[in-house]
Amino acid sequence: MKIARLGPAGHEIPVIYAAAVNGEEEAYDASSITADIDGAFLAADGVARLRAALTAGALPVLPGAGGLRIGTPLARPNNVICIGMNYAAHAAESGAAAPETPVVFLKPNNTVTGPCDDAPIPPGSRKYDWEVELGIVIGREASYLDNAAEAMNAVAGYLVANDLSEREYQLPGAAGQWTKGKSLPKSTPLGPWLVPADEVDAGNLRLRSWVNGEERQDSNTADLIFDVATVVHHVSQYMLLEPGDVILTGTPEGVALSGRFPYLQDGDIVDLEIEGLGRQRQTYVRTPVLRPPVRAGAAPAPK
Repeated sequence: MKIARLGPAGHEIPVIYAAAVNGEEEAYDASSITADIDGAFLAADGVARLRAALTAGALPVLPGAGGLRIGTPLARPNNVICIGMNYAAHAAESGAAAPETPVVFLKPNNTVTGPCDDAPIPPGSRKYDWEVELGIVIGREASYLDNAAEAMNAVAGYLVANDLSEREYQLPGAAGQWTKGKSLPKSTPLGPWLVPADEVDAGNLRLRSWVNGEERQDSNTADLIFDVATVVHHVSQYMLLEPGDVILTGTPEGVALSGRFPYLQDGDIVDLEIEGLGRQRQTYVRTPVLRPPVRAGAAPAPK
């Protein structure tokens, strides 16, 4: 079962992709079960309710689903929590030692966007970078968890994420800050689907990315330094995890920061894929510098 949200931005409807009687995959309209896929729905055993409705044949096929925009599979998350340098090879290409404890940072939830929406390159950006990542969706409140089993019970499912990063804002000099480099508009594409946790082996998933058809990343979640249970348990010691939160687990080697590839440019197309969780594709568009209009009789703004 794959949970999605289809339709124009701000007007998506919940949809389930699943095999029909003939074995072909169909898109089913789940709006009779819930108005949206969000934290409150997940906390109220939403995944089990969707599965029961699907098994009972209570969901109608959604006509024309293939022609609809794919939104994020989860309405705007409460929090987007990220784990940095969680693959040893990526830490090495970043010039850092592999961490001994998880590196945790936050992204604003207003960075979240659909998996195939056009992606704006910030006006002043020179080092905009891609990062394919496994995303964990939290399904129940979790705080000060005792062990890995409790951590896994808090996971509702998984999705594909792209943690876009402006490296010049993020890293160099006294003014370099991860928040600056990780907070740009539409810098967190999520989806296309949310797949329930009990249908995913999160410890053995192939992750890949391509820029203009050329492979950049090819790794496996088996290479994570800190696995899903460790990450969820660790984060719960420092913040309250709520239903609908998303944790991004880090990216493997093969990003532009390595120096082996150019940073993203206007017109580039990036594809990202995680085994069983679907594929994203974004076209990158340079955001123009917008200047305020000049009032009549006022001197023009300096260039």
